[in-house]
Amino acid sequence: MADVTTIVAVKRDRAGKGSARAARREGLVPAVIYGGKKKPEMITVERRELVRLMNRGGFMSHQYEIDVDGKKTRVLPRDLQVHPVTDTPIHVDFLRLTKGGTVAVEVPVHVVDQDDCPGLTRGGVLNMVRDTVELDVPSMNIPEMIEVSVKGMDVNDQIRISQAKLPEGCTPTITDRDFVVATISAPSAMKSAEGEEAEGEEAEEEGGEE
Repeated sequence: MADVTTIVAVKRDRAGKGSARAARREGLVPAVIYGGKKKPEMITVERRELVRLMNRGGFMSHQYEIDVDGKKTRVLPRDLQVHPVTDTPIHVDFLRLTKGGTVAVEVPVHVVDQDDCPGLTRGGVLNMVRDTVELDVPSMNIPEMIEVSVKGMDVNDQIRISQAKLPEGCTPTITDRDFVVATISAPSAMKSAEGEEAEGEEAEEEGGEE
């Protein structure tokens, strides 16, 4: 599980566009915490802090603790609205996380054992079909990534989700098929050689027919 970052927030007493605009003028971003069978809680967070967290990458798949006057709530970002021109955040929805619950999250895929992959050492190319995989995970134990190994894989081999090391309690949201996560593609030189060989065989066959 990844480290949980704390975000200091301030309770927002009023809703509405006017209140939101006033908050943004002060360098704050309006946000709401919802879910967990509790009433939504309106808050504001500092824009600079939010931008810093966004620039780290993976903002939507990391869990955080929102600290409002010393009261901490474990959350997961569920919707992020940004300005159409500047790309700065203008509103965030946070989902409360509760013990015993599950949540669907896009988890990054990390490929390991590339030095032990014959297909890659021969010049093959790793083609990521899915950089992230959506998983149903324990809400209080969200994995930072999942690992897939390419050890022993050769050119034209496929790595499927069933070969991934999924943390305990985590399952793919796609359950009707063993989908492909990555492939080992042939290098251009190998493809050209195979193409020339095929053309040569066709020419021999045509010459034989005459």
